[in-house]
Amino acid sequence: MKATRVKHFKRVKQWPLHLMLLPGVILLFVFSYVPVAGIVIAFQKYNPAKGFIFSQTFNGLDNFRYIFSMPNIGQVIWNTVFMAVSKIILGMLVPILVALLLNELRSRAFKRTIQTVIYFPYFLSWIILAGVFTDILSPTDGVVNQILKTVGMEPIYFLGDKQWFPVTMIITDVWKGFGFGTIVYLAAITGIDPTLYEAAEIDGASRWRQTWHITLPGMRMIIVLMLTLSLGNVLNAGFDQIFNLYNDLVMETGDILDTLVYRLGLQQTQYGPSTAVGLLKSVVSCILISVSYYVSYKVFDYQMF
Repeated sequence: MKATRVKHFKRVKQWPLHLMLLPGVILLFVFSYVPVAGIVIAFQKYNPAKGFIFSQTFNGLDNFRYIFSMPNIGQVIWNTVFMAVSKIILGMLVPILVALLLNELRSRAFKRTIQTVIYFPYFLSWIILAGVFTDILSPTDGVVNQILKTVGMEPIYFLGDKQWFPVTMIITDVWKGFGFGTIVYLAAITGIDPTLYEAAEIDGASRWRQTWHITLPGMRMIIVLMLTLSLGNVLNAGFDQIFNLYNDLVMETGDILDTLVYRLGLQQTQYGPSTAVGLLKSVVSCILISVSYYVSYKVFDYQMF
């Protein structure tokens, strides 16, 4: 009887916590689950004048056939995969390297200053950064090209040259986000048992050996987690970044699936094909995430959920 009262009392005490979650659950349901019904548009010849989505004319896989019959779809897919994969790889390597370097600093004040400086761009939107990079990378009076001129090099039109544009997108994206990853990996490093380093020093291990045999293995699980979570973004090359920086001069190498969806859906009102592209991206991302979860469990014995 007493145990039943205790359980009842605990449930009553937890009600305020559940009520606190309720607004977030409602928002998640309204904006993440209800719109899932719109996937059906990918299989319809959607016409807004006909009203509700379930009163539209179904056309099977015609929207998907239309997408893959587009003359530039192969180039768009390549642009998306190339930039997305490059961002994932460099977005992993650069934060790990910077975290290892910061871990070697002995001055706590200097280390925290560096952390703050490199973390700050993560909070800036691409709308703001687009204006900044447009000025910095200007071929006439931009700071970068002024430096290139001083060393005897020709100015480069980073945002207007189709060969340089993808590279510029990759580098600027890594610059913006590596501060966040660095803090995540530094947190993983602080969780490593310091006695392991003490034992390694007694055995005569250099700092490089300590990093290779203690620090990196100690970061392994968080590296696997971050890599697994990032694999779902293989077809997400960064719409907000590219949309704010690309132009007609770099359309050949700068156009990605997200900008294609924007043009099809909002500019050309082809809602069926644009939804089909979005559905295709979601399916591929779901498959990649599922495979990465399975591999992380089988290979690294790491279970996230």
